[in-house]
Amino acid sequence: MRVRDYLGVSHRRQRQLSRAMTLAMVGILAIGVDRGSTGVIVNTAVGLAVTQLPPLLERDYGIALDPALTLWITSAVFLHALGVLGLPGSETNFYAGIWWWDHVTHALSSSIVAAVGYTTVRAIDRHSEEIYLPPRFVFVFILLFVLAFGVLWEVIEFSITLAAEASGNATILTQYGLDDTMLDLVFDTIGAVVVAVWGTAHLTDVVGHVEGWLETRTS
Repeated sequence: MRVRDYLGVSHRRQRQLSRAMTLAMVGILAIGVDRGSTGVIVNTAVGLAVTQLPPLLERDYGIALDPALTLWITSAVFLHALGVLGLPGSETNFYAGIWWWDHVTHALSSSIVAAVGYTTVRAIDRHSEEIYLPPRFVFVFILLFVLAFGVLWEVIEFSITLAAEASGNATILTQYGLDDTMLDLVFDTIGAVVVAVWGTAHLTDVVGHVEGWLETRTS
């Protein structure tokens, strides 16, 4: 089963939405340059780089992603870039002004991290006859993988914030305190659980592509 079966949106429309959000991010980057906002420039530039991963994987490694998965990835980085930019003429961005924005972007981003972890372990499991990973182990692995990545991300946010304060510069990532950190990890876990439960239904094609790539590398 593909993600399209749930979305009810054609592949052509999914590709159009991905391109539209990518172009919008180019506009956000231009606004960031015009404003001289390091945070907007860095976060949007990284997001644009992430949107190039699906075509890079297909071109260089023969790993083709379903258009819905590309849309999923693009949506996560687009919402993050938009959240850093905020409303026109306002000094408050969406992360600071909309209470649920951070939760949505963390859940989406963590689900992508979980998908990477799931795809990797399932492809290795299917590729090697010497390795067997029970479904329960895969479920726990995904949770621990995402939580470890989430903790690392919070440490990076904290370190960047401290460095910016010490140097008197604007920070490119902001940490709003312990409560914010704990909620981030909660929504990271939600994203991980979603992938752990529904990964088999929607990531099978990607797992197959990665498994095929492993076969070509080891044969």
